[in-house]
Amino acid sequence: MRPLPLAALLAALAAPALASPDRVEPREGWRVIETAIPYADLLPRLREAIASAKMGLVTEAGPTEAAAARGETIPGNRVLGVFRNDYAVRAVRACVPAMIEAPIRFYVTERPDGAATLSWKLPSALFAAYAETCGPAIAEIGAELDPVFETIAAEAAR
Repeated sequence: MRPLPLAALLAALAAPALASPDRVEPREGWRVIETAIPYADLLPRLREAIASAKMGLVTEAGPTEAAAARGETIPGNRVLGVFRNDYAVRAVRACVPAMIEAPIRFYVTERPDGAATLSWKLPSALFAAYAETCGPAIAEIGAELDPVFETIAAEAAR
């Protein structure tokens, strides 16, 4: 077996690693928390934490139950959209196009060991993309929501 030339070895090491297809991994603009809590237990805890933070659970969807109804088994997978009307009004006043990002979603996924990962895109990252066009008010809303989402996640994962 011939050794790789140094340039080829360096290029291989510098290439970005492929994301794992069976789990959510940290990435720029996201927050990912791997919990020890079973998937079925994290969902009600997250719903309670959303209510406790006085935020609204606006949407909820996932393929797991629909797949089961068709006889398919897949790991637990659920998206919960969270927002509140006062933030929506402020966001619309600041930047109409930015409202495509609302509700902001929590993503609960089941790992092979049965425990759940809780992840979400940071509100500041979502809304920062609109600041150049719409001005700083939309970015300020995102920055204000970051600790709200962090608190919800911390309470759910506790």
